Amino acid sequence: MAQLKLFMLLLGCKPAGRNTEQHDVFFGIAAQLRDLIPDIQAFWPEAAEKIHIDGWREVNTVGNYRVEVVAKETVVAQAEQLYFLNLGGYKPGEMEEFHYKIISVNKDISEAIQQAKQTTFFKHTSMDSAPAHVDDKYGVDVDDVFPVTDILPAHWKEKYRLQLTPVTAAEEDALQLGYFPLSKI
Repeated sequence: MAQLKLFMLLLGCKPAGRNTEQHDVFFGIAAQLRDLIPDIQAFWPEAAEKIHIDGWREVNTVGNYRVEVVAKETVVAQAEQLYFLNLGGYKPGEMEEFHYKIISVNKDISEAIQQAKQTTFFKHTSMDSAPAHVDDKYGVDVDDVFPVTDILPAHWKEKYRLQLTPVTAAEEDALQLGYFPLSKI
């Protein structure tokens, strides 16, 4: 069996009745990207044939940690978890809410939020009338920070867990950006 990996995808589509493209983030476990197609379609069924990938990342390293998918029975003794944060912010004169997606390794949600507040995005997309925030709330709110294991499809959570191993030198994961229709993956 091929080695399983964690993938982070930015999905997009223009659902019926909408005027602009919508986006969501999806995490999945597979040997290769194309193996995730049924899970992607199940995640956003109303997108139907309009769903596509706008960006993806094979998650191998986050900060100074190697990320590996292991069998659920594997003993994983670690204080840290992998967190997903979706920051939202505004710029004067722009009729847009800008977003910045982060995955980080932290001991708890509070630590993940504090780390997110140190990002350049958080500092530069904030105005007095609309401070940068974790999406859907003004001010950073723990409701919008998720341990990645909590938002994986249920059938993956039943079989696997994520093992985080400290490393001294970690190469940053490559981001694949563009328009990727599912039929071309």
